[in-house]
Amino acid sequence: MTETRIDRTGLTATPNNEGVDAAVAAARRVIDALLHSGDMSAVEMTQVAEQLNAVADHLEAHAPTVGERMVDMWRGEGVTRHDPVTGPENAIAPPLRLYGRDDGSIEGEVVLGMPYQGPPGCVHGGVSALLLDHTLGVANAWAGTSGMTGTLTLRYHRPTPLFERLTVTGRQTSVDGRKIYTTGTITAGGQVCVTAEGLFIDKQLDRPR
Repeated sequence: MTETRIDRTGLTATPNNEGVDAAVAAARRVIDALLHSGDMSAVEMTQVAEQLNAVADHLEAHAPTVGERMVDMWRGEGVTRHDPVTGPENAIAPPLRLYGRDDGSIEGEVVLGMPYQGPPGCVHGGVSALLLDHTLGVANAWAGTSGMTGTLTLRYHRPTPLFERLTVTGRQTSVDGRKIYTTGTITAGGQVCVTAEGLFIDKQLDRPR
């Protein structure tokens, strides 16, 4: 059987090891460490809060206006760097990296930790929906016809585990006028955890200027 090749140029932004990407990666560590520590930590959390607030004060004092930042976020025609799934500039993004495959589908891998927990030791169902909504949207862009989410239907086959490598896939299956149909999956250890079917509408919003 011929193995399907993956385009390693990627469909999502590549994080840098400096600048805002490095700062955001550090923020992810802080979020994870706070959840890991909780009230059981011997660390004086009031002091930690003061230190974190000092960092936030420093950033806010030198930040552009929201309008200026919105324009900058959408500058150019490349992949975004700020979205909550793949964005290296977004501290709540895992981040998931997605790649195009020569069979027309896309695929990525991610390991989710405590910030994404729902049931004990498992990924929150809403987080699974977020990952798949974004992945299906990227799959549409990879196929050449993208749009806005109309409906997203998910089926949860089994709990999706934390701390394990998850494979997320997406594929555009058909286009009927302005309607775009797309499917996706989340698997762990070769077992399907979540499947998704999406209906997208061929419509693009204007970028901020």
